[in-house]
Amino acid sequence: MKIGELSKTSGCSIQTIRFYEKEGLLSDPERTEGNFRLYDVTALKQLEFVKHCRSLDISLIDIKRLIDLKNKPEESCSSVNALIAQQLALVNKRMKELKALKNELQQMASTCNSDNTIEGCGIIKSLDS
Repeated sequence: MKIGELSKTSGCSIQTIRFYEKEGLLSDPERTEGNFRLYDVTALKQLEFVKHCRSLDISLIDIKRLIDLKNKPEESCSSVNALIAQQLALVNKRMKELKALKNELQQMASTCNSDNTIEGCGIIKSLDS
């Protein structure tokens, strides 16, 4: 399949596919005599793996590590476990940050009502301080 079909099948834009290729996250595709990229089911599976990792907010560097590890099936999976534990710690940290952000925004929202003018707006005043 050509890149347009891979894009439609996978739900990834052509630019994203090319970017992932450039970053080494996808194998180099075969080429036609006219130099068009040709992809197979393996390329689609690689792309789906990368997409799933990105949906878990795993960094490109860590995805490369996972791909390298995936290609060494005889090795221990302890490094994979460590990578996921690190990712989980990052998610927990962000959740705390988002909760603090939510609390601050709720506090700001409670300082004003729509009957005020901008001059009397508690939200604007809280942003100025």
